[in-house]
Order: sequence, then structure tokens, then C-alpha cells
Amino acid sequence: MQQADFDVIIVGAGPSGSACAIYMGKAGKRVLLIDKATFPRDKTCGDAISGKSMAILKDLDLVDRVAKTGAAKINGVLISSPKGIAAEIDNPKPDETFLGFVCKRQMFDNLVFQEAKKHATVMEGLAVMDLIFDNSRVVGIKAKDAKGQDHEFISRMVVGADGATSVVAQKLGLELMDPPNTSIAVRAYYDGVEGMTNRIEIHFVDEVMPGYFWIFPTGDKNEANVGLGMLVDARQERNVNLVKLMDEIVEKNPLMKGRFKNAKKKGKIVGWNLPLGSKPREMVFDGALLIGDAAGLIDPFSGEGIGNGMLSARVASKVILKAFYDNDFSKQNLGEYRDELLKEIGGEFKNSTRLQRFLKHKWLLNFAIKRIHASKEFRDMLAGTFINESPIDRISITPGTLWRMLIAR
Repeated sequence: MQQADFDVIIVGAGPSGSACAIYMGKAGKRVLLIDKATFPRDKTCGDAISGKSMAILKDLDLVDRVAKTGAAKINGVLISSPKGIAAEIDNPKPDETFLGFVCKRQMFDNLVFQEAKKHATVMEGLAVMDLIFDNSRVVGIKAKDAKGQDHEFISRMVVGADGATSVVAQKLGLELMDPPNTSIAVRAYYDGVEGMTNRIEIHFVDEVMPGYFWIFPTGDKNEANVGLGMLVDARQERNVNLVKLMDEIVEKNPLMKGRFKNAKKKGKIVGWNLPLGSKPREMVFDGALLIGDAAGLIDPFSGEGIGNGMLSARVASKVILKAFYDNDFSKQNLGEYRDELLKEIGGEFKNSTRLQRFLKHKWLLNFAIKRIHASKEFRDMLAGTFINESPIDRISITPGTLWRMLIAR
């Protein structure tokens, strides 16, 4: 094998890849962090930075810097049922001033990326074309820059952090589109949406079921990130155009049309796929592993992926450092990454998948939201889905548990 140019090559400089680069660089490893884009760059997303993300940001000492971007500080969740009944789930930790952010990805990703540049060699505008193998083990990457020039780099480890359409995952032989375990979402920014507070809003409107419509304040005056999402197989079955559907909701839905009557859409409605943790992808290979969206770690219920992505970066970094200590980069040795990660969030994925299926029953959802204020357990569980720093697998979501929550008085 050739002499390694780097200890670790990380493909993709979003929050997951940049966080991994920070952890590995701080541990003294020679890190190459590459991205096909040039920062700052936009990323289609709901822009919500959840409680789980906050835990990693605290670990990286970045919370104050995110706050200084002007991001909206979130202190609760508003949920409405298909019948239009709204329930407010506020901060379960009143000693804290806020629980998360809504921060535009152009700002948030660049902030984490700029911190990563302090700990890694960075190359922007460099697209990975292929992986380099020594027998079955990944030992490097082949890439092409914006001028069309080819590059090759050798390393001890390759980390795929290049998102839902991960080139690294494809070159490792993974099939990326799995409709029952993939959501599709669209979003746009609007100025002048009425009635916004410091809560993120989740609306289970008839038109989107079994998905939801959201309104997230961005912190930029009266601006909101507005979007909707549903499972790919549900969209295919209904043959619905999500862009047209979103326009129809803001113009005609009884709960929304008044709030959007003076709102102005900024730019186009854009869409993206979300590989869900209801069926995570294979994550570990000889000499390589996947983190973030590349590993299919998006929450099946809330659709949030940044927190799980940054958590996967922390777990992966720990396991990679152990692999250096063991001098063993085999799939078997690196398998501790998948085991430890799913130990932390696997129960949460199971709960969120059950909640996702729960959304298919409108009558049950209407009843549940009507009863939220009657059940502290239900209220805390839902708050945890969106804003807790730790996973919600401490609450087992079973039909019996749901029934007890729903009949609570």
C-alpha cells in the first residue's frame, strides 16, 4: 500500500463532516476535509437546530457563536391536528432560556466549517469521483476539481459525510433510494407570515397526511422557513406535486390562508430527499464508514437530521481513534461505531417510526392532539422528539403506551 497522505479523509464538509474533522484534528490526526461546494453555500433544509445538536455544539464550544448569527432561539413547539386544533408544547426545562435554534444552513454550516478549517486541511470545489481500494479495503479517493484536474489522496480511513446522495455510499455499493424509508420535502422562505412566536410549528394538515407542514421562524425579522414533507411511497401513490401542494396550502387552507395573506415568497420552492433512520444504511466497511445523512440517520418522525449527523460524527471519531490505537481498520473492528451509535439512537428511531405510522390515522391524531395537555408523558415525549438533547428511547412507544397517554385525564 502507498504511504498515506493523511490519516483521515472526510468527504463532505456539512455539519457532520466538519464536526468529525474538528474531533479528529483536536486528537492530533492529519485530516483532509473536502467538499464539492465552496463555502458559504446554501443547503435545502428546514434549518432547525435541535436539542441534540445543541449538545454537540456545547461540546465544540460553538453555541454562543451560533447565537451571534442572529438565529432564532426556539423555546417550544406548536402542533396542530388535521381538524385545526392547536396544542402548545413549551420548554420542559424552565431554567434554560432556549432549547435550540433555527439557523439558515448557509450561516450554520459555514460557521462549523470555519471551525473545522482550524483543525484540518481543507479543499473546496473538489468532487469525489471514486474510491481507491487495496483489495476490499478503502485506502483513498479520486477527485476532480473545478478546473477538471484529477487528484488522488491516500489515507488510513475515509469518512463519507456527503449527504443523502452520497458518492462514497454509492461507490461502496449501496442502493440509495428506498421509498418506504425515504421522505421527500420542499421548502421556501416567506416574509410577513403572521402569528409567529419563538416556537417551531408542525401542522398535520389534511392535504399532506401522512406528513406535515411546518413554519419555522428564522430570526430574520418576520421571515419564516416554510415547507412540507411526506414519505416517497405515499407521494408516489397519491401522485401529488409537492410544490403545487405547498402553494395550495398557503393560499387555501383555512388555518394558513389568513396567516399568509400578506406574506411574500422569497425565491423558489426547492426540494430534497431524506433517508430515514427507520432503516439506516450500512455504515461500516473495511477502511471506511458513513456518518450523517450519508448513513441514513434522519429522524423518521420529525425529519430532523443535523443532530443525529453531528452525534454520529462524535461517535465515529471515538471509534476511529480506537482503530488507530489498534492499528486495525477492518469492518469488524470499526463495527463498534454502528453498535454504539444505534445503542444511543436506535430506540429513538423505533419510537419515531411508530409515531410516523401513527400519523396515518387521522382520527387518532386528532384525538391525540386534543388530549396532549391532559398527558404530561405524551407532552414530554413529543417535546423530546423535537428539542431534547438526549434520545427519547427511555419512553417505549407501543400501542399500550399510546393508549395510556391518550386516555390520561
